[in-house]
Amino acid sequence: MKTAAILGALAVSASADLVQMESSVKTFSASNWLKEKRTNSRSKESNIKAMFVMKHDPEAMKQLEVTLMEVSSPKSTKYGKYLTKEQVKEAVAPKPEAVKVVTDYLASFGVNSTEVNSFGDMIEVTMSVETAEKVLSTEFSPFRNIVDRDVTLERITKPYFLPAEVAAHVSVVDDIMRFPAVSRPLMSYGAEDTADDAFGSCGSKCNGYTTPDVLQERYGYTDVTSVSDGNTVSVAEFQGQYWDSKDLDNFSEGCGVTVAVDEASSVGGNNEARCEKAGCVESLLDIEYIGAITSPIPLSVVYSSTFSLFDYVNTVMDMDSPPLMNSVSYGNDEVQQTSSEYMQSCNDQFMKAGTMGLSILFASGDMGVWGRTGASRNSAFNPDFPAGSPYVTSVGGTNFAEKSVIGEETTWDCGGGGFSDEFETPSWQQDVVDAYFETATAAGVLPESSLFNSKGRGYPDVAALGGQTNPYCISTSGGKWGGVAGTSASCPVVAGIFANINNERLAAGKAPLGWLNPFIYANPQCFNDVNDGSKNNCYSGYDGFSALNGWDPATGFGTPIYSCLSAAAAALP
Repeated sequence: MKTAAILGALAVSASADLVQMESSVKTFSASNWLKEKRTNSRSKESNIKAMFVMKHDPEAMKQLEVTLMEVSSPKSTKYGKYLTKEQVKEAVAPKPEAVKVVTDYLASFGVNSTEVNSFGDMIEVTMSVETAEKVLSTEFSPFRNIVDRDVTLERITKPYFLPAEVAAHVSVVDDIMRFPAVSRPLMSYGAEDTADDAFGSCGSKCNGYTTPDVLQERYGYTDVTSVSDGNTVSVAEFQGQYWDSKDLDNFSEGCGVTVAVDEASSVGGNNEARCEKAGCVESLLDIEYIGAITSPIPLSVVYSSTFSLFDYVNTVMDMDSPPLMNSVSYGNDEVQQTSSEYMQSCNDQFMKAGTMGLSILFASGDMGVWGRTGASRNSAFNPDFPAGSPYVTSVGGTNFAEKSVIGEETTWDCGGGGFSDEFETPSWQQDVVDAYFETATAAGVLPESSLFNSKGRGYPDVAALGGQTNPYCISTSGGKWGGVAGTSASCPVVAGIFANINNERLAAGKAPLGWLNPFIYANPQCFNDVNDGSKNNCYSGYDGFSALNGWDPATGFGTPIYSCLSAAAAALP
């Protein structure tokens, strides 16, 4: 590639000069998204954004993984000695010449509105639909969300291509193909009588629902009386999930807590009117419960209208003071337009965040081992992504064993869990995975081997209440009370508990916990083990994984014991 003119010619040359990107993806549609016809040719002039994600040097990423383990492993002499943003960039940024190849190619089509991120490995592009079709040798169409008719997206309808010289440096082009699949909590209305008083602590409209008092009594976390310098927490929201002050105030008053969003540190904007009109169940669940646990620790909302994991992680890492603890109720099945290139590239971003001392937690999904794709007797389980990434902490769901009685927990049968088809079992997890297989085989409860990848990364890592036996009490739709279930509830609860532990470490002049998994796997005694044999099969008559002694792919190690986790964290340097 010698000149911009040659680059432009390559885009329209014979297919032999082109490389199909993410070739494993065969489907260019999604449930809840309806392909629409263009109403006029002018719609092709509208702008779209796309993210050209650059390839990393494999050796550089291997070294970054070594660094991540060193700064995250409790027994390491480098524990807590995280990298700065500049050090991460120096370690893994692609060469400037590689970035120039891509920007020159774009410029040959007149696309000069490009922005390279601060790590030098993503190029955000703004271009018209018509230009994007030429740049990527594909076709776009508008798609409308059939649940929320106000939301439309431009997505490709067939494979996309780049010239070989450009494809050599690009891993994926994001935000052109994948459809958002935000976990929708299960909403119910109508309270009921309760046994333990804490279930009625948000008022009569929430009798029988899980409340902040229920969580505090079960998991034992302490109130935060003062904020340690630098401590912050965030939730990620997508697809029109905003928040409104009326509901936060209503929840705070009704449940005797204080929940507020730190608007100064939030990104992506907000639309309160939308929440009062249509309800923002997902975001209000996240905010109300992580806020109830962590207040007065500053709480940021990181909103992304692009529905892109790359955009989300990059936004967090690029903030002046990135939130230390980050909760995300978002995901897809690995088989849902989620190519190997896409998952591995996301994994690189999660590693980068971990080396900077950031914790990222993902909900494990709400359809058991079968995922969003659903159950079939002729197919294998459908593991979740990003919950199946080794470099995030995956949070599953539980129910109380006895309804409305604060005590032992059991697996929520629809809590996501299993083994990744993309990522191998990491070394720090191998022993507990082997132990699970041995115990489950001896007990005769291991599912057929054809249903899952026994060599994959097991998830979830931990769990918390999330099931439908006692849904979470929330305020939504401008003051309406209701009950909500899902691992979308479990995830912000666990993140909130670890944020409070971060607060104690920072107060003692110590580093935050960062990537949590090595700490979690070094302290299994700090979790309420769910070992009653219950399964995350979700569908009656289908199989799933049994909750057994120790770690299992139904509830991980179980649910947090705050006093134990606090003591274990205090003992670290």
